[in-house]
Amino acid sequence: MGLYYCCYRLSLLGWNVMPTARNARGVDIVAYSGDASRYVGIQVKALSKRNPVPLGNTLDKVMGDFWVIINKIATQPTAFVMRPQEVIDRAHRGEKDGKVSYWLQPTEYDCADFREAWARIGHGGLDTA
Repeated sequence: MGLYYCCYRLSLLGWNVMPTARNARGVDIVAYSGDASRYVGIQVKALSKRNPVPLGNTLDKVMGDFWVIINKIATQPTAFVMRPQEVIDRAHRGEKDGKVSYWLQPTEYDCADFREAWARIGHGGLDTA
């Protein structure tokens, strides 16, 4: 649901949007501008409520041009648009029974700088007038 919600929002901004294969390594969405002069790769993380975002046991899979975290996806979607380095810089490292895991806590992504900040990605259309 989060992937398609993100595609919808990007389409409203004039981007041509293509979800990638679900089991593929890498970004979840490839979007390109109407004149194909700009391409962006986007990672999407969707949550049912305002929860931490699981990042895995290493931060080397944090990639792409943007990360879009969407919480309350089924009821009242709110998107947070971040750069990968912002995700890495704000990641929390946890360890339990000798196993390391990384998480992005809600207090690290749920802030005014990222909330509904679709303008960070920019507009993909040639002319919407």
